[in-house]
Amino acid sequence: MKKHFWNEYQKEIADDHFFYGRSCIRQTFFPGAEATFLKIMRNELGKDVYDNANSHTCTGIGYHSDIVPLETTMTVIARLFALMTEQGYDNYAPSCITSFGLYNEMIEMWKHNPELLAKTREILKKTTGREFEIPKNIAHPSDIIYKFRMELKAKMKYQLVNRFTGKPLRVVEHIGCHYAKMFPESGVGKAEFPHVLAGMIEAWGGEVVDYPERRHCCGFGFRQYIVKANRGFSIANTKKKFESMEPYEPDFIVCNCPGCPMFLDRWQYTIAELENKTYDKEGYGIPVLTFEEMTGMLLGYNPWEVGMQLHQVQVDRLLNKIGIPFDKDDKYRGANGKILPTPNKPNVLKV
Repeated sequence: MKKHFWNEYQKEIADDHFFYGRSCIRQTFFPGAEATFLKIMRNELGKDVYDNANSHTCTGIGYHSDIVPLETTMTVIARLFALMTEQGYDNYAPSCITSFGLYNEMIEMWKHNPELLAKTREILKKTTGREFEIPKNIAHPSDIIYKFRMELKAKMKYQLVNRFTGKPLRVVEHIGCHYAKMFPESGVGKAEFPHVLAGMIEAWGGEVVDYPERRHCCGFGFRQYIVKANRGFSIANTKKKFESMEPYEPDFIVCNCPGCPMFLDRWQYTIAELENKTYDKEGYGIPVLTFEEMTGMLLGYNPWEVGMQLHQVQVDRLLNKIGIPFDKDDKYRGANGKILPTPNKPNVLKV
C-alpha cells in the first residue's frame, strides 16, 4: 500500500534523446556544471543530448521581476521550442530551474487558453518564420541524474562517506523553489516530498539532513536581489536557513537550481564579513555544490576541471574528507595552461 502511494509522487522522465537548454546564470556563476552534466550524459550514460549554440534566455528573471511582458515570454519560449523541433527532438532538458518552472507555466496556460497558444504561434511565425511543437517530456537535468542514479553509482570511484570515520556525510539538499512548488506534478515527490536530490544522496552513501527550514527559499527571490534596496531581505532569508541548519553540522549543501548555490555560497562570505560569523565550527563555512558537481566529484572528475574552485566557500577540506585527490597547484590554472592570479583571501572566512 505504501509503495503504491509513493507511485503517485513520481513523474515521467524520458530515457534518452534530450534537447538541452542552457542556463543564463549557471553559465555565469558555475560554468563547469553544465559541461559536467553533458560529459556525464554522453560519456557515462551514453545518452543523446543536443546542445544548441543558438539557445538563449527564457526571460525568467525579467518575467518574474515584472519587466518582460507575458506575450514576450511566451514568444521567446516558443522560439526555444522551435529550435528543439527543428532538430527533431521532443524531450526538453532545461538546465535552469526557473526555465523549468516557466516552461511548465506557459504550457499550462496554453492548455487552458488555446487562444494564447494560437497567438504565440502567429507572432513567432511572423517575427522569425519558425514553427514549434510543445515538448512531449520536460525533465530537469536533476530529474535525469536522479533517474539514472544507480547506473551512475556503479561507475563512481567515491561515495558520500567520511573516510576518517566511515560514517555517511551529512548533506543538506536544497530544492529550487521553481522546481516543484509552482507545478507540483512536475517534480519527483511533488511539493510535499521532493526527493530528486535526497534520492541521489541516499543512493550514493550520504545522509540527508532534515532541519526546520529545509524548504525555505535560498534568498534569491529575483526582486529581493535585483533591486539593490531589497537585498537585505535576500540575505535575511539565507541567514534564516543557515541558523536553522547550523546545529545539525552538515558537511555540505547540494542544490539543483543555478541561483541557489550562488546565494547560499556567496552570502556566507557576506555574513562572515558583516557579523564575523560562519556556520561551521572551524570557520571555513559550509561548501555548496551543484548536483552536477557532486556527481562529477564522485565519478572521479578533476574538481578544478568541474570548476569547483569558483565557489566562495572552498571545497578542499570536503574533497579531503571523501578521499578525492587534487593538485593545489592546478587549482587556478586556466584553460590555456597558465596559472591565473590567486584570489584575495576573505578577512573572516577561512580558505
